[in-house]
Amino acid sequence: MTQATPPRRGVDVPDGRGRTGLDRVGRDLHGNPDVVVRDVEVTSDGWHVLRRTTFDLRRRDGTWTVQQRETYDRGDGAVLLPYDAARRTVLLTRQFRYPAYVNGHPDGLLLEAAAGLLDADDPETAVRREAAEELGVDLGTVERLFDLFMSPGSVTERLHFFAAPYRPTDRTQDGGGVAEEGEDIEVVELDVDTALAMCRDGRIRDGKTVTLLQWAVLDGPFAPSAR
Repeated sequence: MTQATPPRRGVDVPDGRGRTGLDRVGRDLHGNPDVVVRDVEVTSDGWHVLRRTTFDLRRRDGTWTVQQRETYDRGDGAVLLPYDAARRTVLLTRQFRYPAYVNGHPDGLLLEAAAGLLDADDPETAVRREAAEELGVDLGTVERLFDLFMSPGSVTERLHFFAAPYRPTDRTQDGGGVAEEGEDIEVVELDVDTALAMCRDGRIRDGKTVTLLQWAVLDGPFAPSAR
């Protein structure tokens, strides 16, 4: 007697977040004729999703190879650099990041631009939400800069970059993050030149933050042409 295959969480039946069909992501991709997706396996369906995908890849010499890649799907995100051009300051956050701590950062406390996952929001709504929750800032006009894949070898996340002016009076709340979500965030205001020096000497090691600070002095509010 053949034993029935038990239903798979997140595939046949809902997982802890009510999701099904997690194994179907990527099967309908047709934008690149040199890639044919053969199989998608869900290997972990925690808060975020880890998949192992098998696909055929046509190399530049015309030969086909079979490859497997694991992708970590945590959704897309948005990141913001608030700046005060008159005082030459920027607002950043400091918080504990276990992945950095376990991979050699001395204490795991990273200086970063405020950021968060989109969840069900559009990028601008998400970045305004994060500015209020993490920095306590009520934003006015925001500028959308660009979208980047920050770790395309394994993470699917596309990060939407924003910048916005702020004044001291725009800090209408304490910030600090959402305690119920385990956040304990310090708001840090820095002179932009000090922040750049911290990028050079390793006190700022977060990629999205370095990117935004370099934009600010090359093309943004602190660029020579903006003075």
